[in-house]
This record gives sequence, structure tokens and C-alpha cells, in this order.
Amino acid sequence: MKKLLLTTLSFFIYYLSYSQNFISEIKAFERQDSLSMPASDQILLVGSSTFRFWVTSKEDLLGYPTINRGFGGSQMSDVNYYFDRIVSKYKPKMILVYEGDNDLSSGKSVETVFEDFKIFAEKVRSQLPNSKVGYCSIRPSIARTNMRDKQVQANQLINDFCKKNKGFYFIDIYKEYFLPNGDLMPDVFVADKLHLNKEGYKIWAKATRKFLKKRFKS
Repeated sequence: MKKLLLTTLSFFIYYLSYSQNFISEIKAFERQDSLSMPASDQILLVGSSTFRFWVTSKEDLLGYPTINRGFGGSQMSDVNYYFDRIVSKYKPKMILVYEGDNDLSSGKSVETVFEDFKIFAEKVRSQLPNSKVGYCSIRPSIARTNMRDKQVQANQLINDFCKKNKGFYFIDIYKEYFLPNGDLMPDVFVADKLHLNKEGYKIWAKATRKFLKKRFKS
């Protein structure tokens, strides 16, 4: 029993310390909000660096009211940890979330990614019952080719969940980055072979607009 308590305490201390890695970004968002609080009923983009580096998101999604709260390096558990500070406070009509990629890369299992997403879903249900969620599928990259099987598995679990739960939708962006012959597009990434370049974001924006046209009503 004593060993179990020590293990639990160690995990809690580690997780609290890890989550604090993002506190400067979270506080930066809060400073922005203190100067000009976004209106409610917008589309909230929350997730890791794919959103953080989508600096043209407002232009690419022109015509849709958006708030970008991407914070680089984050995982689904981090969004859950900061949920009150970067999700529920905005009372969004639609939440677009991109997480899972960093989670798998850090060594988390497919099952853990799925469980963390379900925790996120429950937070939305309890705190934002009128908000819809669009989960942007984990996308492939040259840098993480070895993660591809796990990416597909995690995407499938979350896709199945969304099909069974009202107000949750799966946006299959993964498939958009492959050529007709099945090869991954080589020219849609920046030098690190992980993050998207301008052409990569054009693909992302097109898939997102297609989804919003169908699911978002202002």
C-alpha cells in the first residue's frame, strides 16, 4: 500500500511539473484575453504545434469566427489539464482539437491517447453541453514515419467514438497527405520534416473548410 501511494505521489508531482512547462504560453493567452476577451460561440482551435504554427488560420478560415489556442509540444492530457483556462472559458460553438501526435511520439500507447480523448469529451459534455467537437486526425509526417501504424490505430478508435456520440466529429486529414501511389507527400513539410509548410497548411485549410461548411452554422 505504501509503495502504491509513493508511486501515485511521484506520478502526480511529475505530471504537475510537466504541465507547468506550458504555463508561460497559457499566461500569454490570458494576457491577450484581459486586453480583448473573444466573443462566445466562435470556433476554438486547441492543440499542439500544428495549430500553434498555423499563423494564417484566420485568413485561411476567413468567414468563420475563430480563436487559435494552439500551444507547441502539448498533448491531449495537457489540454485536459488546462481545460478551464483555454477551452471552457471561451464558450465555443465548435471546438477543433489536434492532439495525439506528440502523445504517441513521447511513448504513450494508443489506448492512453484514446482514454485521454474520452476524458476531454467528458469535460466538454459536462461543461460545454452545447459545443460540438471536431477531432482533427493525427497526421503523418516524414519525421515520424515509424509511428504511422499507431497513428492509424488511434485515429480509428477516435473515429469510432465520434460515430457513436452525438456532437463529436472526426475530420480525416491523415489521408490528405498521401499521393495517389500511396507515398507521403515530400514537399509539404518544413526542414524538420515534422511541421507543415505553406503548402501543407493549404491542404489542412481545405479539409477544415470542407468540414465547417457542413457542420458549422453561424
